[in-house]
Amino acid sequence: MMFVLLISATAQADERLRLMVMGDSLSAAYNMEQEQGWVALLAERLGDDVDVINASVSGETTSGGAQRFPDLLRQHEPNMVLLELGGNDGLRGLSPQQMHDNLAQMIERSQAADAEVILLGIDIPPNYGSAYREAFKDVFTRLADNYDVAFLPFLLEGVALNDELMQEDDIHPTAEAQPIILENVWPLLAPSVEQQLAQQASD
Repeated sequence: MMFVLLISATAQADERLRLMVMGDSLSAAYNMEQEQGWVALLAERLGDDVDVINASVSGETTSGGAQRFPDLLRQHEPNMVLLELGGNDGLRGLSPQQMHDNLAQMIERSQAADAEVILLGIDIPPNYGSAYREAFKDVFTRLADNYDVAFLPFLLEGVALNDELMQEDDIHPTAEAQPIILENVWPLLAPSVEQQLAQQASD
């Protein structure tokens, strides 16, 4: 079942910047309260000027995301898209090329709709083999280069190797890790939000 969380404020929605997070369980506050997740913390930090739409679904692959994406784009008309998908493709050993094509499709649709894209990368455990792991990580690098989008190489930097910040499955971060994830994303996101808000105010 799809869960779309819209964090609203007091102003009219069409007067605010709209930011949509398209992700999997890493952005869907897996196994914790929604308000504890990094996306909810982001909405709290951004305040009333920005609508944060969390269109993330636990277990989502890039194929599932690509299928849902056109309707979400039409429904929410975001100014910015944070694309955080691919982890489940990697954990299932799916084709890196297919993953690339699915993410590319979402980036292209976003850019065609004048939505700025920030790509949030992820890694997979070394037991998947060095060749597959390198091909997997290379997908994000190629996309960032080809489409000239802002790129965070590893969403879970400072989290993934810390047992105290990971749930027992060693895949999902804990609630305590969520502020760190937000701080990983923030340096890429903040300048873009500021610029878009300034542009919106001058229009």
